[in-house]
Amino acid sequence: MADQQLGVLKALDVAKTQLYHFTAIVIAGMGFFTDAYDLFCVSLVTKLLGRIYYFDPTSPKPGSLPPHVAAAVNGVALCGTLSGQLFFGWLGDKLGRKKVYGLTLVMMILCSVASGLSFGRQAKGVMTTLCFFRFWLGFGIGGDYPLSATIMSEYANKKTRGAFIAAVFAMQGVGILAGGFVALAVSSIFDKKFPAPTYAVNRALSTPPQVDYIWRIIVMFGALPAALTYYWRMKMPETARYTALVAKNIKQATADMSKVLQTDLELEERVEDDVKDPRQNYGLFSKEFLRRHGLHLLGTTSTWFLLDIAFYSQNLFQKDIFSAIGWIPKAATMNATHEVFRIARAQTLIALCSTVPGYWFTVAFIDIIGRFVIQLMGFFMMTVFMFAIAFPYNHWIQPDNRIGFVIMYSLTFFFANFGPNATTFIVPAEIFPARLRSTCHGISAAAGKAGAIVGAFGFLYAAQSQDKAKVDAGYPPGIGVKNSLIMLGVLNFIGMLFTFLVPEPKGKSLEELSGEAEVSHDEK
Repeated sequence: MADQQLGVLKALDVAKTQLYHFTAIVIAGMGFFTDAYDLFCVSLVTKLLGRIYYFDPTSPKPGSLPPHVAAAVNGVALCGTLSGQLFFGWLGDKLGRKKVYGLTLVMMILCSVASGLSFGRQAKGVMTTLCFFRFWLGFGIGGDYPLSATIMSEYANKKTRGAFIAAVFAMQGVGILAGGFVALAVSSIFDKKFPAPTYAVNRALSTPPQVDYIWRIIVMFGALPAALTYYWRMKMPETARYTALVAKNIKQATADMSKVLQTDLELEERVEDDVKDPRQNYGLFSKEFLRRHGLHLLGTTSTWFLLDIAFYSQNLFQKDIFSAIGWIPKAATMNATHEVFRIARAQTLIALCSTVPGYWFTVAFIDIIGRFVIQLMGFFMMTVFMFAIAFPYNHWIQPDNRIGFVIMYSLTFFFANFGPNATTFIVPAEIFPARLRSTCHGISAAAGKAGAIVGAFGFLYAAQSQDKAKVDAGYPPGIGVKNSLIMLGVLNFIGMLFTFLVPEPKGKSLEELSGEAEVSHDEK
C-alpha cells in the first residue's frame, strides 16, 4: 500500500527533523498565538468596559456589562470563528493552503487594530463597533485553525508529526499567557501614572478617563505578532501534498520540496496516472466518502463539540474560585486599573500552573503513547475531576478548602490540554484525504466552536442559582453550578465513548491513513 506513495511525499515522511520543521512550527504557531491572544484577551477587559461605559453613580457596585452586551462581546468572536472555519477550510482545499493562509493573517491584523478603534464615546457606539470588528477578527481566526493544522501535518515527517502539530497548538497557551502579561504591564503603568481612589471611596474618580486606553491597547496588541510573521508566511512554498495530490503537479511539488529539504529529489513520471486515478476523486457528500471516512468525521466533530462545551464553560466557576481564594476582592474595594491587574494576575497564574504545562505534555508524549490513549485518558480524567468538584461542591467553596478547590480545578484543565483539547485539533489534520483535509478539519473545528458557544452561553444561564435572590443581575434562575458541573462530567464521559470512532494515526503516513495510496495498488 505505502509502496505506491510518491517519492516526494516519502522523502517528507522520512526526513530527519530539520530547521524548516521548526520554521514551519514558528510560522504556523504565531498564527495560533495571535488566535488565542485575541480570543481570550477580551475576558481580561470586560469588567473594565462595564466600569467605563455602564457607570451608574447611584449604584453601590461599579458598572458592569448588561447580560446581552456581555454575551455579544464574548460571543461574536466565537460565531465569527465558526463561520471562518467552515469557509476558509473549504477555500484551503479549493485554492491551496498558502494563498488562503496569507488572507486570514491580513484579516486578523486589520481587525485586531480596528477592535481597539471603536467609534464614539457612547456605550452603544463603542460596543457595536467592537462587536462588529470582533466578528470579522473571529472569521480570520477561524481560517487559521484548519490551515495551520493542515500545513503542519503536510510538512511534517511521520515519526514526529503529532508533536509538530501539537507544538503549533501549544502556542495557544503562550498566547493566553501573553495576554495576561500585556494586561499586567499596561495596568501597572497606568496605575503609576494615573492613581485613583477605590470605588467605595469615590465612585466617579475610581475610573479615570485615561483607563479607556487600557482595553484598547490590550486588544490591539494582538496585531503585532501576526504582522511580524506575514513576510515568512508569504515565503513558504505550497505544501507538496496539495501540489502533487490536489493540483496534480508533481513536477512543482518535487521542485518545491527539493528546496525545502535542501536535497535533489528525482521526478517520477510513472506516477502521474496514479495521482489522476478517478476512483480517488470522490467528493465530501459522496457514498464513497461516507463509507471510508463517515465515522471518522462523526468521531472528530462529536469529540471536539463535547470537549469545547466543557472547556469554554470553565469561565463559569473561575469567578467563584478567584473570589473564594481571595485573588480578586470585591469590585467596590478596587479602582478600575487594579481590577484589570487582579483579573490578569489570576488568569495568568491558572494558565501557568495548569493550562500551559498540559499542552507541552502532549507535545512530549503524543508520538510515544499515541493520540487515542491521550484523548481517552484526558476525557476520563476530566470526568473524574468534574464529578469530584461537583458532588461535594459546597465543601470546596468553604474558605478552609479553597487550595484543594484550585488544585482540582487546575487538574481538570491540565487533562483537557494533555488530552482532548490538543488531540481533537491534531487528528482531523491527519486522517482525511489531501483534497478534503482542510475542509474536514474546518468542519470538525466548527463543531468545536458550536460546543464553545453552548459552553460559554448555555451554561452561563444554566449555572445561575436556583434561588432567585442569588441570581446575577439580568439573568433568570438556572440549575446551579453544582448541577451544571455534573452535566459537564456526563458530557466528558460521552466524549470518551465517541473517541472510539477515531483511528490512531501514530507512525503512519498521511496517504496510508486517508487511503490515497490504496487504489493504484489494488489495480496493479
